[in-house]
Amino acid sequence: MGWKETAEPVLTRMPSVRQPDEHIPFRRKLGWTLGVLVLYFFLTNVNLYGLGGQGSDLFGQFRSILAGQSGSVLQLGIGPIVTASIVLQLLGGANLLGLDTNDPRDQVLYQGLQKFLVLVMICITGLPMVFAGNYLPASQQVAASLGIGVGGVKWLLFAQIFIGAILVLFMDEVISKWGVGSGIGLFIIAGVSQQLIGGFFGGDQFFASWFAIITGAIEVSPLTSEGIQTLLFGQGQLIALFTTLLIFVVVVYAESVRVEIPLSHARVKGARGRFPVKLIYASVLPMILVRALQANIQFLGQILNSQVGLPAWLGVYANGQPVGGLFYYLAPIYSPEQWLGASQAAWQVALRIGVDLTFMVLGGAVFAIFWVETADMGPEATAKQIQNSGMQIPGFRQNPGVIEKVLERYIPQVTVIGGALVGVLAVGANMMGTIGAVSGTGLLLTVSITYKLYEEIAEEQLMEMHPMMRQMFG
Repeated sequence: MGWKETAEPVLTRMPSVRQPDEHIPFRRKLGWTLGVLVLYFFLTNVNLYGLGGQGSDLFGQFRSILAGQSGSVLQLGIGPIVTASIVLQLLGGANLLGLDTNDPRDQVLYQGLQKFLVLVMICITGLPMVFAGNYLPASQQVAASLGIGVGGVKWLLFAQIFIGAILVLFMDEVISKWGVGSGIGLFIIAGVSQQLIGGFFGGDQFFASWFAIITGAIEVSPLTSEGIQTLLFGQGQLIALFTTLLIFVVVVYAESVRVEIPLSHARVKGARGRFPVKLIYASVLPMILVRALQANIQFLGQILNSQVGLPAWLGVYANGQPVGGLFYYLAPIYSPEQWLGASQAAWQVALRIGVDLTFMVLGGAVFAIFWVETADMGPEATAKQIQNSGMQIPGFRQNPGVIEKVLERYIPQVTVIGGALVGVLAVGANMMGTIGAVSGTGLLLTVSITYKLYEEIAEEQLMEMHPMMRQMFG
């Protein structure tokens, strides 16, 4: 008996959001999406009951990517979902699962396995946050008033973040089945947008700082090196503004760069179309997996350092952040201060930058390949989709194998190049800094997901206006 037969009774009974039985009108989809987004913002403002004071955020600079809000019931954000996806991507890439996603039975098992792994990751991530160190301190007053002791309050805290993580899982599923786009992508957009707006309009942020500079409240001499540094990297934030705008322009441009393969309908004479193979073919979503892997590595280092201590070669920590050892070199750079004004030697900083760049480029390419295969975007799956829609490539026989060979000229190469390019952009944006201290990866994700959301909304509206197109493309 294989693992599928053993696990099937459990995995097939995992709760899930019901699939809609018929086509959902666009307005209703939009309503579901906005409703879930409002619920998400509400939950990020629901503080954990029994939390004693402000603990430290273990996710730190990764927070904009993993969404959620520190100290709220959405403490874990999308972290467990993304980590479970990493495990499934690696197992699927190594062909250890033996699941055929085209088989309805295996699809149910895959979805059940994903939910089960999410539950496991919630426990693996949430329990150390509550019980290790002072990351989520328990309130002595609540313990006394309830008469359950500090240990009981800690279990109460864990129960709240467990429920919050489960709600995120089902909110993502609701949007995927009943709404527009992806719940994970929508939550990232929401979190990063909050930071960007705060970075522009906050009390001591970009516009306020420039108002103070113009009115003379902040004295800056552009003729001195200190003044230039203040304008570029300090309160003036000109480099951060330039980097933020550059990321917007580069991502939108990269999304528009594509190789278009001509198509014609086999039965409808004159019906033609094009299949676009974009430069960022796998989108920037694989970057979530790369950064989440780095976040889990740093999370492990902080937990080990707080509980058992680490030898100097493995990690030296100051204020909860690595300043030496292996974990220092594995930590991404998230601001200009971490490499321009770093106290470490120049070769140490250069090595850290090199490790980060290598990790992002190679990780971006590898996870992009996994993403394309598991999302049925590879040459074989795409060829079958084109064949099933009744389309073919002019001048070639109407055969999935022929279409697959044509697609193999473009999709694998573009997938690797696009994944590596996004990795370079993310590291560069982090090093130069952005408005609101948004991570480069978070900003890349936000712009790209928003662009794709716009395309999906336009497609939905087109389907509503022309129902025959919905029948043609399924």
